[in-house]
Amino acid sequence: MSEIRIAVTGVAGRMGRELVRVVATTPGCIVSGGTEPLGSPHIGADIGTLAGLPPLGLAVSADPLELVVKSDAVIDFTIPAATIEMAGLAANARIVHVIGTTGFSESDEAAIQAAARHATVIKAGNMSLGVNLLTAITRRISEALDADFDIEIVEMHHRQKVDAPSGTALMLGAAAAEGRGIDLKSNSVRSRDGHTGPRRRGDIGFATLRGGTVVGDHTVIFAGEGERIEITHRAADRSIFARGAVKAALWGQGKGPGLFNMSDVLGL
Repeated sequence: MSEIRIAVTGVAGRMGRELVRVVATTPGCIVSGGTEPLGSPHIGADIGTLAGLPPLGLAVSADPLELVVKSDAVIDFTIPAATIEMAGLAANARIVHVIGTTGFSESDEAAIQAAARHATVIKAGNMSLGVNLLTAITRRISEALDADFDIEIVEMHHRQKVDAPSGTALMLGAAAAEGRGIDLKSNSVRSRDGHTGPRRRGDIGFATLRGGTVVGDHTVIFAGEGERIEITHRAADRSIFARGAVKAALWGQGKGPGLFNMSDVLGL
C-alpha cells in the first residue's frame, strides 16, 4: 500500500509544527506540504526544520491550491476564513479534509456541509481520544439525569486562544443538550455579569478561563440537590490532538463524501 500524503495548513503555528512531527513519524504517512498566509516570514522555510526535524526538502508555501493537488488529505487547525477556503479546494480535489479549527459562524458551517457533499470532511472541536470519550459520557449522563441537575461547562486555555467558549466546550455542550433532548442555542448561557437573577431551569452554562500556557482543561458539572457530579479532561501535550487528527486522515481514506466527526473515527 502506498504512503498517505498528508498536508498541514498553518504549518508554522504551534499546532502546525506538532502535526508535522506526528505525520512525519507515523508509519504509512508522509508530509506532502504545508502552508502559511501570504506575507508570513516562514514562507520558503523547510517544513521539517521548522518543526524541529531533519530537513524534509519541502518549502512552506502560501498557495493552498499547490497543497491539495499533491495530497491525499489535509489537516487544518487554522482560522475560519482559511478553513472555508481550504474546504472548497479540498472538495474540488476530492481529498480528505480534517478540520480542527473552531469559532465558525452559521454561514461557515453551511459552507463546510456543502463541501462535504463532494469530499470526506472530518470535523471536531477536539481530536483527542479522551475528550471524545468525555463527550460520549456527557451525553449519557445527560440522558440519565433530568433538569433537576444543572449543567455547567468550565474550560481553560492558554492566553493566546482567540475564540470562546472553546470548540471543545461547545462540543460538550452539544452532547449535553442532545442527551437532554433540547436545543443548545436556545438553552445556553455564555456569560453572567451583574444582577442576573436565579438560574433558569434547564440552561447549560459555560465559563471561560484564559491564562498562561494551558493546553486545554474541560470540566462538565452536573449539580443537583445535595450532590454534584464532575468529569474532567486535562490536556498536557498538543500531540494528543495531532495524533487524533492523523488517525482521522487515515480513517477517511476511501470513505467517500460526507461530514464525519471523531466519534465516527473512534467508533463511539
